[in-house]
Amino acid sequence: MSGAAAVRPGSGSAAVLCGLGTWLPPHAVTNDDLARELDTSDAWIRSRTGIGTRFIAAPSTATSDLAVEAGRRALKSAEADSVDAVVLATTTPDHPCPATAPLVAAQLGLGTVPAFDVGAVCTGFLYALATGAGLIATGTAGSVLVIGADTYSRILDPADRSTRAIFGDGAGAVVLRSGGADEPGALGPPVLGSDGTGSDLITVRSGGSREPLHTAGPIGTGDGGDAGDAARPDPYFRMAGRAVFRNAVERMAEASLMAARRAGWEVADIDRLVAHQANLRILHAVADRMRLPRHRCPVHLDQVGNTAAASIPLALSYAAATGRLTPGHRTLLTAFGGGLTWGACALRWPALTPM
Repeated sequence: MSGAAAVRPGSGSAAVLCGLGTWLPPHAVTNDDLARELDTSDAWIRSRTGIGTRFIAAPSTATSDLAVEAGRRALKSAEADSVDAVVLATTTPDHPCPATAPLVAAQLGLGTVPAFDVGAVCTGFLYALATGAGLIATGTAGSVLVIGADTYSRILDPADRSTRAIFGDGAGAVVLRSGGADEPGALGPPVLGSDGTGSDLITVRSGGSREPLHTAGPIGTGDGGDAGDAARPDPYFRMAGRAVFRNAVERMAEASLMAARRAGWEVADIDRLVAHQANLRILHAVADRMRLPRHRCPVHLDQVGNTAAASIPLALSYAAATGRLTPGHRTLLTAFGGGLTWGACALRWPALTPM
């Protein structure tokens, strides 16, 4: 922050959201565009996902490029020229090694501040938000730039109509500063969870230490020889749709209700539920399970698709810019992703201008 970034608060300071910036690559891909390549249609995609358009990064554009632009806009929104740390949530880093966040911090001119990646798939932004709040609470940082950025187009199977219809590329970022727990924008206690027994429901199977891309034999054996499809590395994103739907609805609803209770709210007190924009049917099912009117759940995925770690800040920016989210609104953020992971957090929306 201008002058505030150098301040090291005492332990117990609250993290206050004070800036918001987003960025989408310029190339839009409509459902009709996909229908010219795949066996699908606008009606099929909309009826199953609620999505009409998604944005795809150019081949020369990396996740860091999107993250830098969103981060720059968030800093401008917060009227800040520096922060004490950068936390980047992504499933699609520029490289397996090193992390992408230090490059983002350098390109933003933030000097030698600590910068690191967080991997929690579509829950990544909430995990990163909780991490940033922790840095502030412990006095490690007076302000933190939290970014969610993904280029899922890089890991989608070109022939898979289901995943290509769902995912788009994008980035969103917020600035957190130390402040009082009663301030608008102060983050409530986060609710986070995971269940590794469902790790196979959302996965990119190959490319890690379990199954390197150069694996030549059956999975897990290290053998050579021809073992058919099981021997072929799979570098693409895969998802077990029905099981993911069921888990996403259950986990996001439970986490949201718990975050509301920790904030001292009843369901009737919740003005807005800004959920990870995965699928319109999931968003409606979460609201129904919570007995929350659907109109209190802003929808942005129809215009941008599922942007993974970027979806919550993108949805927040859209809702604020269109007047659906206004200062003072009691707001819940919630997400579900691979791992399996999930989370939720409460705040009263502050007065700020998204960039």
